[in-house]
Amino acid sequence: MMRFLITYETNSSDYKNTTLHLSSSVTHNGSVCGNDTQAALLAVQFGEGHSWSINFTKTNETYQGDFITFTYNTNDTAVFPDAKRKGPVTIVVKDIMHPVQLNNVFVCHNTDFVEAENVTQIFWNVTVQAFVQNGTISKKESRCRADTPTSAPTVPPTIANVTTAPTTTLSPAPTTAPKPVENPDTGNYSLKSGNKTCLLATVGLQLNVSRDKPLLININPKTTSADGTCGNTTATLKLNDGNSTLISFTFVVKNASASVQKFYLKEVNVTLLNRLNGSVISNADNNNFSKWDAYLGSSYMCRKEQTLEINEDFQVHTFNLWIQPFLVKANKFSTAQECSLDDDSILIPIVVGAALAGLIAIIVVAYIIGRRKSYAGYQTL
Repeated sequence: MMRFLITYETNSSDYKNTTLHLSSSVTHNGSVCGNDTQAALLAVQFGEGHSWSINFTKTNETYQGDFITFTYNTNDTAVFPDAKRKGPVTIVVKDIMHPVQLNNVFVCHNTDFVEAENVTQIFWNVTVQAFVQNGTISKKESRCRADTPTSAPTVPPTIANVTTAPTTTLSPAPTTAPKPVENPDTGNYSLKSGNKTCLLATVGLQLNVSRDKPLLININPKTTSADGTCGNTTATLKLNDGNSTLISFTFVVKNASASVQKFYLKEVNVTLLNRLNGSVISNADNNNFSKWDAYLGSSYMCRKEQTLEINEDFQVHTFNLWIQPFLVKANKFSTAQECSLDDDSILIPIVVGAALAGLIAIIVVAYIIGRRKSYAGYQTL
């Protein structure tokens, strides 16, 4: 199984994200079995001019994939309705498959990702054997690392152990409250255009999923890679946690023709995959944001927690955010415009006003008490 997340340029010079799935009819023209001197080739064609292929080479003991070639056709208006560039676009990337023993079937049920340029290729439920010997599929399997089972401790019974006489009433073991999820670690991400850094981001990310039951997922920056695109008016940062979550942020410049320009966050896309079988749990997208705005040439900062509502089932929480998607100079953040949540200056007039109000109240009470004391003594008849 495979699908593709693609970022492409539109006729308005913006960038959009789209998903390309395999169609119901897939051909494999051009595939060859290979031999000792010729590489094996698995080639598939699907949809409106899309194709994908991988070549395998072997040694005396092993075989492995070398290169993956993926071609998508932007003339497919159902997937790319407003693509600026028309025609086939080809991406070639080195395969990450480890060597497999000859006469073994390579199996990987869990999800794997390959990223290159503007494309993220997602694979799951993979079963393949190159250089089949004697025309017979092997019964031996070589599993990918993600499929390797790990030992887990046996779950104890929920009833407390009994050490007294049989007549003693059994009571359920006390249940401990679930440990709250801590705030995520802050990660540092960047994109380059050539040798020049074009986007900087520092942020801690937490995904809140509430489809069946509430679930908080912290994005681990140590295993998260950054990819995306930089443009004059549009920039996209794509984060892959290396496990089962993809999050992309798209920024645009508002009033591009105005003398004073600002950028803002316009779109957030979240793809969550099942870690066990790689199936898509959800692919949520919201392209109607108008957040994190700042003047072009500056950065945006918000240390406090913020919540981005993707849809009724998905929320993205950000912590210690510092982002600059345009005009990065010397690989450093420019002067930051802070969010209102971080602005403590508004507390000063509130405190001063409260103090003045308290002082006025004291004066009024003292005046009333003084007036009452002035009538003490005998009253005039």
